[in-house]
Amino acid sequence: MKHSSSCHALLRNPERLLNIMAPTIDAPQTVEWQGKKVPVWSMQTIDYALLLSQDPGEVDKVLKACLEDGYFYLDLQGLDGRRMLNDQQETLKLMHRFFEAPIEAKNEFGLISSHLGYEPVGSRTGAFPGAGTKDGYEMLKVSRDEIQRGSPKVPAVIKNSGDLEVLENTIGSCNTITKVILSALSTGMNLTGAARYENTHRNDRPSTTTLSMMHYLPSSVTGNKKIGHQKHTDISSLTLLFSEQWGLQIRPPGTCGAREMGFVAPKPGCAFVHVGDSLRFASGMKMQSCIHRVVPFNPTEDRYSIAYFLRAEDDTMFVDSEGRYVTAGQWHDEKFKAFTDPPLWQAMAPRSMILGGMQEAGEDDPQGEPEFLSAPVAVNEGAQEIALQA
Repeated sequence: MKHSSSCHALLRNPERLLNIMAPTIDAPQTVEWQGKKVPVWSMQTIDYALLLSQDPGEVDKVLKACLEDGYFYLDLQGLDGRRMLNDQQETLKLMHRFFEAPIEAKNEFGLISSHLGYEPVGSRTGAFPGAGTKDGYEMLKVSRDEIQRGSPKVPAVIKNSGDLEVLENTIGSCNTITKVILSALSTGMNLTGAARYENTHRNDRPSTTTLSMMHYLPSSVTGNKKIGHQKHTDISSLTLLFSEQWGLQIRPPGTCGAREMGFVAPKPGCAFVHVGDSLRFASGMKMQSCIHRVVPFNPTEDRYSIAYFLRAEDDTMFVDSEGRYVTAGQWHDEKFKAFTDPPLWQAMAPRSMILGGMQEAGEDDPQGEPEFLSAPVAVNEGAQEIALQA
């Protein structure tokens, strides 16, 4: 399929591609958080309906977003995306039912594997490792493979209720959306035949593709030692993320400007999509893996998010940022272990483990004990406008 010449030119001209990796950025909008002004980073909005039609301009646009930034908003408000927005709302209802249940009911799921089961609060490092924090969320994870096999390991309480259909619908919608994006990126990168990214993400081959449902608890419940989610890049090829609440922070790539951690504004009718390590490796390090974390923007609220991690087939081989030949399954297992390691062990691990080999620029994160606000954080008018219109 033909598309405009801009991305062809990028791929033919490595010098120009290098310049794209560190683009000039406009001054960001800001929000007040922990007593200082913090950026709200802008980003491209991709129209899912146009991408589904392989519109040449939209293919170029999504490729450019992945080459430059590693993230974008995905507008799902058209006819073809509305099903996912409806599935998201049904999943939120399921999450409220599940997370409000007694711990004994939640523990029926156990942690069957790294991508299936219930993970309680404090299982991983928190948002501020220098302060010795653990994470502040509990998580329910459902394996796409397990659902496809008839979910033999999903507890009977789910299988014998309407919740299983909710999970099936959400996983089906998320899988379709991420495969459409993957196909557009293959086209944009001029890949053909077996080299196309979709051919290492086939539905009938084993992978660790996972739907993760996360509940971040208020600080009044967790205290100041179980906070958010540490700074990292994702294991996945693509992550499709839904959250109607503030808290997600990203660090844009490159060395131009003050590239500090800043917030992503929730945008109605849109998902947030970002590139993970596996797709960055598969692209020969051309695409950016998004450095991000979750912090308690308003520590008095319960925060909910839904993430679909599209991952390559387990036996897919690529070269990681350390120059090693690894399989997608091996990368998943190594990085998942690193997420649960103590901060000291994480610091001793290769850089590729937590940050996927991505280089950081900008202000360092505070290492002392963070001061958390007990009231909602003020958002300036410009940031509110971004949240509604960007």
